[in-house]
Amino acid sequence: MNLKSVFRPTRKHAAALGVVAGVATLALTTTAGAAGTAQAEHHQSVKKPTVVLVHGAFVDASSWNGVIKRLQHDGYPVVAPANPLRGLASDAEYLNSYLESVKGPIVLAGHSYGGSVISQAAAGNPNVKALVYIAAFAQDKGETVAELNSKFPATELGSALNAVPFPLPGGGTGTDLYVKPDKFHDVFAADAPKSVTDLAAATQRPVSASVFDEKPTEAAWKTIPSWDLITTQDKAIAPDEQRFMARRAHAHTVEVKSSHAVPVSHPGAVTRIIEQAAHASTR
Repeated sequence: MNLKSVFRPTRKHAAALGVVAGVATLALTTTAGAAGTAQAEHHQSVKKPTVVLVHGAFVDASSWNGVIKRLQHDGYPVVAPANPLRGLASDAEYLNSYLESVKGPIVLAGHSYGGSVISQAAAGNPNVKALVYIAAFAQDKGETVAELNSKFPATELGSALNAVPFPLPGGGTGTDLYVKPDKFHDVFAADAPKSVTDLAAATQRPVSASVFDEKPTEAAWKTIPSWDLITTQDKAIAPDEQRFMARRAHAHTVEVKSSHAVPVSHPGAVTRIIEQAAHASTR
């Protein structure tokens, strides 16, 4: 027997093999294409939440610039509305009305006094899926900032403040608080470049002294999952005070060696914890 003749394919066999190979290739291509389409549709269906950033006292929304840049790079819609800093009730009411204009799920982050505002404003809003406290206050109902502060050793911020009176719309006099320019860097943002803090000190937004004695009527962290970035070199809100609030809220907690101005000095750390909250709240 001629073995070569046994294993030599005829033209008919070759044609048949070609058809089979073509069908197999088409089937694999179609399957891979369908899988790719399904995966793309899945990614498109998981829409990233809008991140709303609320600044605190003595700064404005530009303090979030480094965080905003990173979040936008990662594909997150992000907005940083102005916090009026006129009083807890009115500031929260303003933020609540702003949140009504944001469509879809929201991750709401507050820095410093901004934490007080988000705790009040987010209550009852079903679109707010996560709260992120960045070196921030997170009071309980009826608990003032002054009461919280009194439970822990005093920080350096109190003696660094300058009080400026201003007329109230309905009569009487209110008090605005500023950080003294020569104290701003060391007390508020010791790990940020002095060239940056000199500008921030000159352009700072004052906060009404009344915010420290206003009692919140809501504590949204009781019903909305929360995350907390604790700043261990903070001279404005004591680190132990931050830890106390985080434990009480059962927050997912991360600590960073930073001053109070962590959105400016460590924007990467702030971005990471916000994105952690976003991933957990939308999966």
